[in-house]
Amino acid sequence: MATTEGHKRHLPGRVIGVSKDVHGAVALRMAMQTREQHIRRERATSNICTAQVLLAVIAGAYGVYHGPQGLTQIARRVHTATAVLAAGVRGAGHEVETSAAFDTIAVKVSGGAASLQARCDAEGINLRPIDDARVGVTLDETVTTEDLRALLRVFGAEGVDLDGIDFEGAVAIPKGLERSSEFMTHPVFHQHHGEHEMLRYLKRLENKDISLTHSMIALGSCTMKLNATSEMDPVTWPEFGKLHPFVPLEQAQGYTAMFDRLEAWLADITGFDAVSLQPNAGAQGEYTGLMVIRAYHRSRGDAERNICLIPVSAHGTNPASAVMAGMKVVVVACDDAGNIDVNDLREKAAKHADKLAAVMVTYPSTHGVFETSISEICTIVHDHGGQVYLDGANMNAQVGLCRPGDYGADVCHLNLHKTFCIPHGGGGPGMGPIGVVSHLAGFLPGHPVVDIGGEQSIGPVSAAPYGSASILPISYMYIAMMGSEGLTEATRHAILCANYMAKRIGEHYPILYRGASGRVAHEFIVDLRPFKATAGIEAEDVAKRLMDYGFHAPTMSFPVAGTLMIEPTESESKAELDRFCDTMIAIRKEIAEVEAGRLPKDDNPLKNAPHTANTVTADSWDHPYSREQAAFGLPWVRDAKIWPAVGRIDNAYGDRHLICSCPPMEAYEG
Repeated sequence: MATTEGHKRHLPGRVIGVSKDVHGAVALRMAMQTREQHIRRERATSNICTAQVLLAVIAGAYGVYHGPQGLTQIARRVHTATAVLAAGVRGAGHEVETSAAFDTIAVKVSGGAASLQARCDAEGINLRPIDDARVGVTLDETVTTEDLRALLRVFGAEGVDLDGIDFEGAVAIPKGLERSSEFMTHPVFHQHHGEHEMLRYLKRLENKDISLTHSMIALGSCTMKLNATSEMDPVTWPEFGKLHPFVPLEQAQGYTAMFDRLEAWLADITGFDAVSLQPNAGAQGEYTGLMVIRAYHRSRGDAERNICLIPVSAHGTNPASAVMAGMKVVVVACDDAGNIDVNDLREKAAKHADKLAAVMVTYPSTHGVFETSISEICTIVHDHGGQVYLDGANMNAQVGLCRPGDYGADVCHLNLHKTFCIPHGGGGPGMGPIGVVSHLAGFLPGHPVVDIGGEQSIGPVSAAPYGSASILPISYMYIAMMGSEGLTEATRHAILCANYMAKRIGEHYPILYRGASGRVAHEFIVDLRPFKATAGIEAEDVAKRLMDYGFHAPTMSFPVAGTLMIEPTESESKAELDRFCDTMIAIRKEIAEVEAGRLPKDDNPLKNAPHTANTVTADSWDHPYSREQAAFGLPWVRDAKIWPAVGRIDNAYGDRHLICSCPPMEAYEG
């Protein structure tokens, strides 16, 4: 999506802009980095959380490799092949209805569209049916001369000579539509057109990233767990990865069987009666679930029900999703222990009883505790005519132990890119299927091309009927290999790991919320706010210092400003949990040095973090702590040191430069 400057802050998802670090080095960063829905909440304009960034990276790499010249060459070839096909089809007595085409033509078939079917089957070709008389044909750069011959045979145009065609020749783009301006002028699109150069470029980018191949990523609420090779491998199979989303169902029986089984497994895990795999991300699952609820109310003559109760502990996408679904948000308070204030919920449910549509609740809560009153919350909302939407982001603490459908939820989205192992580093790809109780099943998303969804379907919420279907084998493999006992054991381990870390770290930092038993769920919140007063240290300083130790920071300042939310998942060994805990303890000792006055508040390892290789190896060093402490805070760091690519980022500068202005390549090399 592209927009003019005036609409930039209404763009959904991630916007990458140019900033600089404290040394003046250029840095690309996520602009408006604290997701705006966490700040604006019910006034947010975007509910995007996990999107489809992997696909964007693939598209970007495609552009880098080909560059403007390569893309133009591809376009010329596609357009020429389309023109040749159109001429041949006309010559065979069919009517080509498309007067000016780039890569797609509509053909009115002499004898009707059905007359082509036998020849299509013989050639292994699928054409797009438009109606009984017409078909659509689209070509791309993968079409070979033999493919073109086969297409011409389908239309009875075998006599066309393809050997002398100049695929690099003139094109027949209508006057006024041909592009005259330059495009893709950044140096990166002109430097990596050989395979070796492209490989090295991608490797240089990879070297700037920290991933699960280096260390645990303890992002609370984001469940960065093991993505096993055995789960990922089927994604590479062409039977999954190269299947068109609208292929005739008889050609996709394996896919269909996988969909059916996966839906059944997810229904069993959640206790719901029906599942839709269509939503493409968790936030899209939220939106879909709320639209299903609205459709249900309308079907009962309750169109005026548009109030959505959302506790302050909710995921940041919740209020934005409610607004997108046409609802009005009413915020529900939480008590001092982090639980939903049941009395406040009851009062607001009663106050808005005539217009109450739903409550959006996360269980365990985003505060990292199991809401002991979850069943009572569901009952209160039901008694006042509303439906219960359960945010399934924390399903990693429930699978095998409890089911939303059993304790009162009506609809729940599942983050397959979290609990069920689809990787979502960098923001995607995501999958957010929803499960619903029986009275909502008839409203599940449908599709105009593929017959799915309920009898009173809300319509499609994704372009493809099963969302990003090619990544569903990952979750399928995970569930199939784990089985019910394995899934339950994983949940137990996730909770155990979180409580182990909360115990160790809690001896040095305050843990903000604990449940009624004094334990946490699968994640917990470390409160760093007291250190601002005692040492001038804030959450961002701790997050940046973790980079020097080789760790990605936990979720920062969400759901509570000035905190870190840690989630270890079940995938990490005790040794890795201890490395992270030891790091947090070491950082606490550095804070103590500042508190004791042995290090100044404005010049210490936390305020200057992260420390780049250039900084540590510079000729001069004028800090009151050693280079050794800056780079190698603990002995084991030296064995697998990950050097941050840039120093502390100027966030304010980055927020003012949302658009990459394409500086010369020398700026990056410098």
